Amino acid sequence: MSTSRRLQAVGAGLASVLLLGGCAAGTHPGAAAVVGDTEISVSEVDKTSTAVANALGEPLTATVILGQLVNSALVEQIAAQRSITVTDAEVAPAMKAVVGDQATYDKFAKDPVAHDFLRQVATAAVGTIKLGGGTGITDPNVQQAQQAGQAAVKDASKNITVDISPRFGKWTDGAIDGKASGSLSEESAQAKAKREADERAQQQQQQQPQPEPQG
Repeated sequence: MSTSRRLQAVGAGLASVLLLGGCAAGTHPGAAAVVGDTEISVSEVDKTSTAVANALGEPLTATVILGQLVNSALVEQIAAQRSITVTDAEVAPAMKAVVGDQATYDKFAKDPVAHDFLRQVATAAVGTIKLGGGTGITDPNVQQAQQAGQAAVKDASKNITVDISPRFGKWTDGAIDGKASGSLSEESAQAKAKREADERAQQQQQQQPQPEPQG
């Protein structure tokens, strides 16, 4: 499994499954998402997407990155409500477990933005397990704790408002659905299609043979 898929798997298995419940009302200008009292800016998503893609050596969509950032905010708020903390000592091994190998971890560690993102994903993963009664990623019953944590967050997150900018998609069934994007995203797609059509037309004109001058 590639590292980018592993990151997404962590989101699906340990963190992204927490994106359940909640409602949407609208984001503030410049915000990619608002999760309860936490605002995630568009600039943060853009910077993080670039940094993580460089660390992985392969592209990763901004929607995937935003989903993980929303994850982190949800888990952090729910854990705080229940007086559950996650220490640096617990997060460190989880960070390496997320990426799967030392070489990839070293690439994340060299970039402060990518490293912070990885820390947030790992913290959410540990937080999920603790919410389910586990002690962390080394808990002998980690799978059961993970499932219990997911159920706990599913219930608690119904009372947390999650707003997603239409640029990134639509909040549907507790996750960001990029295919069901709002008007801003649709307009962007239309503009892109028009631009590509114009570029193709220009290329065709350039490839047409020019008439030789008559003398």
